[in-house]
Amino acid sequence: YRKRIWHFIWKDDSIWSWLANIVIAFLLIRFIVYPVLGLVLGSSYPIVAVVSESMEHGTSGSIICGQQFDTFFESFDHYWGTCGSWYEQNGIMKEQFQKSSFSNGFNKGDVIILWRANPNNIKIGDVLVFQANKPQPIIHRVVKIWQESGKYYYQTKGDHNSNTISSIGEEKIGEERVLGKGVLRIPYLGWM
Repeated sequence: YRKRIWHFIWKDDSIWSWLANIVIAFLLIRFIVYPVLGLVLGSSYPIVAVVSESMEHGTSGSIICGQQFDTFFESFDHYWGTCGSWYEQNGIMKEQFQKSSFSNGFNKGDVIILWRANPNNIKIGDVLVFQANKPQPIIHRVVKIWQESGKYYYQTKGDHNSNTISSIGEEKIGEERVLGKGVLRIPYLGWM
């Protein structure tokens, strides 16, 4: 009986074998791989797929950082020339931004691996995933850190956005809303 199951899963080319493999892969990832990664990386969200253009350094349509373009050439210098004034007005200089994680942004469809986040390892320029005032978490860049009554708070901004978005609650993110810190980007994997 075990040999027949083994043959069905690994050697059979029927549609039923393929469907069984998909179900098995889903179950393994969902109930073994994902929880183990969560334990190892110290985050309840060890892997996230990027589902918006808010961290892209190119144009989505023809607008970036609130400015309209017919053509936008993707390069860090062109991005900074267009979007950098907001960061400079908020005390983040070009050199500091370039040294931050994901300084070239990332794209819709990328997968970001997260690490545990706490006040000791979060700095301005890091990318955080936090629970917003909507069902899905948001992944944006830290632009401000401060303390009130012994508790840390963070402000974030999407690199592609013209400003911090108050409607998603990113102007004042408490530690309890932080789900993880982005540490590694895997391009395009999120499309799967």
